[in-house]
Amino acid sequence: MRKVPLRAGMFLAPFHPLDESPTLALERDLALAQFADEIGFAEYWFGEHHSGAYELSASPELMIAAAAQRTKRIKLGTGVISLPYHNPLMTANRIAQLDHLSFGRLIFGAGPGLLVSDAHMLGLDARESRDKLDQGLSVISRLLAGEWVTEKYDGWYDLHEAHAQLLPYNPDMELCVASTFSPNGGSMAAKYDAGMLCLASTMMGGYDSLTNNWKIACDAAAKLGRSMSPASIRCATDIHIAETRDKAMDQVREGYERWKLYIKNQSEQLKESPAHKSLEDLLETNQIVVGTPDDAIAQIHRLEEKVPDFGCILMLDKNWSSQEDKKRSMEMMMRYVLPAINGDNRNRQKSFDWARENRDGFIDVIQTSTKRAFDKHAAQSAEPIKLPENLKADPALSLGE
Repeated sequence: MRKVPLRAGMFLAPFHPLDESPTLALERDLALAQFADEIGFAEYWFGEHHSGAYELSASPELMIAAAAQRTKRIKLGTGVISLPYHNPLMTANRIAQLDHLSFGRLIFGAGPGLLVSDAHMLGLDARESRDKLDQGLSVISRLLAGEWVTEKYDGWYDLHEAHAQLLPYNPDMELCVASTFSPNGGSMAAKYDAGMLCLASTMMGGYDSLTNNWKIACDAAAKLGRSMSPASIRCATDIHIAETRDKAMDQVREGYERWKLYIKNQSEQLKESPAHKSLEDLLETNQIVVGTPDDAIAQIHRLEEKVPDFGCILMLDKNWSSQEDKKRSMEMMMRYVLPAINGDNRNRQKSFDWARENRDGFIDVIQTSTKRAFDKHAAQSAEPIKLPENLKADPALSLGE
């Protein structure tokens, strides 16, 4: 039995093919956020990318500002802001304002930046990005705490009495750092008392890294006199579910091939690239779920073996299915998968079993009570009536008198 209830979220890079209207694609992403809010998803994340064409959202802050106006309860995460690309004071100011616009529903997700092509356009050396993530988090966390910062980083920023004149709406706004294969995510999470956004949870290498990176985070936090909470860990994976496995496969096969065009464009030259993998290849190695709620439950249990009681399962959205099939998959996640993982129906099941175990005694009470009512009527009436045969066959019918 879980000690930490599992939450569900969506993570959108997003991925949109080149033959679609970018305007309508972004609109669908926002409409999906509204739907996620309506059916009880806990989190919704937007990414930041600047090249490659498919991942067309350059500003998670803009997407969240729009989504905040369409939603009421769901938390909205920057997944992630690539800190080396931005002046830390400007980032802190945007984050604080966005937290107000969402009435404290913001999760500040930060990372070094994934695409080398993005860093190239900015004239940055991507090999320095992880060090800059650390430095950026240091400055931004101090600014969001109300500190005034005078500090210089050659080639990046030069701050003089810098301060965030508007502090976050939520003084306990959650910080998350991206974590994939390297130990950097775990050490940063411990250093800044942050959650971990594990975006390669079921990928080859990423699954095995979960245990190591979680241990690194816990060990580093212990040295700082703190402890890591598994509730702050997000594990992201591809999940699409339907009533049957065949139906789920039919719903995503065409979209998967369209998405794979992007992967081929990025890394087809590499022997181990996902560009060379079929859906069946990924299913066989448990890297994705395309199947039924039971398959999603099994994948979550696999992740629990690596990080027991991890806090949130993020469904990676890569636009493999239509919007309607995607919404049905999300609905099935909330109707069937999370209740099974969290034991939401355990008392209902106990009550169901208890009623079956005691049904003979309960039926006897019903039959006796009903017979007494008819006997009483017969004693008081000149025209007695007989107990109907259907009540003898099904005593439950007499419950309504």
